[in-house]
Amino acid sequence: ELEDGVVSTRHMVHNTEGKVVAEWGMRRWLEGQPSAIPKRSNIHIARQSLRFQMMEQLGGTEEVHWGHQLVSFDQTRSDKVQLTFLVNGEQKYAEADLVVGADGIRSVVRQSIIGDEVTPLRSLNCMVVLGICPLSLLGDLESELLDGATVFQTANGNDRIYMMPFNAESVMWQLSFRMDDDEAKALSEQGSDALKAEAIRRLPWHSPIPEILAATPAELVSGYPVYDRELLTPEHFANSSKATLIGDGAHPMTPFKGQGANQAILDALSLAREITNGCWSEDVWRNKGLREAVLNTYETEMLERSAVKVEGSAAAAEFLHSDVVLEPIDQPRRMSPKD
Repeated sequence: ELEDGVVSTRHMVHNTEGKVVAEWGMRRWLEGQPSAIPKRSNIHIARQSLRFQMMEQLGGTEEVHWGHQLVSFDQTRSDKVQLTFLVNGEQKYAEADLVVGADGIRSVVRQSIIGDEVTPLRSLNCMVVLGICPLSLLGDLESELLDGATVFQTANGNDRIYMMPFNAESVMWQLSFRMDDDEAKALSEQGSDALKAEAIRRLPWHSPIPEILAATPAELVSGYPVYDRELLTPEHFANSSKATLIGDGAHPMTPFKGQGANQAILDALSLAREITNGCWSEDVWRNKGLREAVLNTYETEMLERSAVKVEGSAAAAEFLHSDVVLEPIDQPRRMSPKD
């Protein structure tokens, strides 16, 4: 079980005046069935908390070598990958059997394996502003939307805010809106005070939205333009004998399906399984090579699974900032009721 996880039981969509246009979730579906037990539930957990719990399973934070910036690596000179890091301004060298690039949307590992020019960043002409508001800063404000188990979103067809429990003491909000990429980059570069001011300016909407935005400390506000990349194929990895990718390094996507971290975790699990299956004997995988023993199977599964999420997330960047988001249908927002 995850510590610090929060289970949401109600999801709501409002117009800017606060009228409920859609509602779904366990609380709605299990009305009148007090003894019913749901088969699945969503768990919201702060990324730092999840990271910490994963590191605890590794044996603690001392098992991770912090502060290493990957500069380059060479997988052709020997049977080991030769890596060069920058640590405290000095170069440091290491070697490994396998390199797994979990280094994000601007992955250095991806650039080495595939090259940025092959699948460059693709702008969605959309801006995201994020904030975390401690409930203690809201004073005597009371709202049924702040019961610790409700996720809600409010939209006007262009601007959209999504709020959910961050943990037992805080809420997290995500404001998104259509904006030209150059304008979005310029806004992002102005820093957290400007991002908070822009959020407040755009959303004089129903309570508790203005109160939460005003109470959010500027140091807990961030923002960025939204990008993804063209989908990869197994052929993109064909010349990489000892290196592969997981997470945003492999399949960056918009945040609008909430699938980025989920897919990265599934990638790690899939890769671990293939390593277990393919490396049961050192003689076998050294003779076959990691590409044949492990990586081909892993990448085929990973790319096929994540492609649906990348495409769905890109589509969500469109329809969540249109009138579709306000359709009076009691289900998660989709391009159409049939999707």
